[in-house]
Amino acid sequence: MMRLPELFVFDMDGLLFDTERLFMNKRAEILPEYGYVHREEDYIRTLGTSGDHLKVVLTEIYGPEYPADEISQRSRALQLAHMREHGAPVKEGIKDLLAWIANKGIPCCVATATASVYADEILRLGDIRPYFSFIVGGDQVSHSKPHPEIFLTACSAGGVAPEHALVLEDSENGILAADAAGIPVICIPDMKYPAPEIANKTAAIVKTAADVIPLFD
Repeated sequence: MMRLPELFVFDMDGLLFDTERLFMNKRAEILPEYGYVHREEDYIRTLGTSGDHLKVVLTEIYGPEYPADEISQRSRALQLAHMREHGAPVKEGIKDLLAWIANKGIPCCVATATASVYADEILRLGDIRPYFSFIVGGDQVSHSKPHPEIFLTACSAGGVAPEHALVLEDSENGILAADAAGIPVICIPDMKYPAPEIANKTAAIVKTAADVIPLFD
């Protein structure tokens, strides 16, 4: 039985929402226009990161001429247009977990590579924004996951020591970032199950968000 944390720190894309696959599919529509071929395994390499680290990975995959910012902005616009029309796809068990945490009176926040203004809108489109006290977006930190800065920033904003928080993540980069921050992490895999050496850094790996509850109750 795990001890309840003083702060739940949620990743967003692939964890709260099935937005990684949606973004990937929209990006796949655009890539051929620029002469690039979409492969899911390439996209999986980018999960959970942003900023300079993401650009390094994209350059390794597509070469130095790859227009990362332009393609990302166009993909994000298509993704948002889809969600504004159809709603944000909340992942299985998330609302059950958030309601359970709220009943316990424990604060939650979001720490995501996505820019904070987009994160706020997506949370509202998914009708779960009221559950979160604050958001730390990728635009509010200097280093992206697997660097621990975003999670340490979240703990600082919440006034909680890292060891008394808990991170919920889907990606390997997110697990590595939480581990580097000294924060326990539970993984709910999305598009990729973590490799054994990374899985070993988690407190638990569960299938859905609802499966987190029995770890404490």
